[in-house]
Amino acid sequence: MKDYYNTLGLDRNATDADLKKAYRQLALKYHPDRNPGDNAAEDKFKEINEAYACLSDPQKRSNYDNFGTTESAGAGYGFEGFGGFSTNFGDIFGDVFGDIFGEFTGRRRTRPAKGQDLRYDLDMSLDKAVFGTEKEINIPRWENCSGCDGTGSQPGKGPVTCPACKGSGQTRIQQGFFTISKTCGKCGGHGKMITDPCTKCKGQGKVRKERTVSLKIPAGVDTGIRLKVSGEGEAGSYGGPHGDLYVVINVAPHPFFKRKGNDLLCEIPISFVQATLGSEIEVPTIDGTAAVKIPAGTPSGTVFHLKGKGAQKLGGYGKGNQYITVFIDVPKKLTPRQKELLKEFSQISGEDTSTNFMDKIKDIFNSKEQAK
Repeated sequence: MKDYYNTLGLDRNATDADLKKAYRQLALKYHPDRNPGDNAAEDKFKEINEAYACLSDPQKRSNYDNFGTTESAGAGYGFEGFGGFSTNFGDIFGDVFGDIFGEFTGRRRTRPAKGQDLRYDLDMSLDKAVFGTEKEINIPRWENCSGCDGTGSQPGKGPVTCPACKGSGQTRIQQGFFTISKTCGKCGGHGKMITDPCTKCKGQGKVRKERTVSLKIPAGVDTGIRLKVSGEGEAGSYGGPHGDLYVVINVAPHPFFKRKGNDLLCEIPISFVQATLGSEIEVPTIDGTAAVKIPAGTPSGTVFHLKGKGAQKLGGYGKGNQYITVFIDVPKKLTPRQKELLKEFSQISGEDTSTNFMDKIKDIFNSKEQAK
């Protein structure tokens, strides 16, 4: 036997208020419109509907508590393409949720509804992302028709009540002991019909237009950041507000810098002489150049940093740093004189350039073995 109390997370002493509260929370969580394509969520939604339909009815609850019968409580509950609900589920759902899910049951479909949100992918360079910028973008979207103010009807001729459903948006069919509610096929569940459509929008109430939107991109944005522009989405229905526009940032790779959070990374080549004797070099930054002092004897791979030369911290104060990795640039071609000077340097340093490389490896290995 199904445990309806367990399905709703309640004990057998639960009050009507407890039942309604638990059902509301679970129905919001598992409703198919919030979980598209999730069969497990749909099954769970059916279970909690079945449980509530039984326990919210005093007679059915009494039978269930006393006899454990579930036949009358669970029969006939299901979906028809998420449109109409069988038995009297539309009434149960509407009683608990009021206007929140009026559209799901086919009732109150003509109430104002917010328009769909839109997404725009914006490509930008690293320097614009670091410092911020202003940009205009063109957004194709549906807007309310100016000829009918979004009603879909000719001016002065509004929609009329649907004769099939008498304005309810639903038709009911009696099947034995049960009444099946379905979305009205004549008005599409709106409860009203347009008899004199607007010539400009052909009765749709909306027209396709391209709108120019001015954006202010804050300093420090990075790939994946979403910027919300309120009211710049699709037009709403029945006088409802526009949806929102979400601008998704994509920062293009930079030929010199790599970004890691708010820090900027780069690699700078230095010569053998600069690394050995020390030097001061000019390095590029995102906003110009800066001097970096290279101490004498700097090995390849040493990392230096410039404080505050990174990206602005998004929504906060301060900036990241720039990290410079230096590597010794070994020349591929030498003049005879350069070779001569390097050999002389090698001899002065006590290095024997004629020694075979494998012999050097053997000497290192033997010295380590002797040290053990």
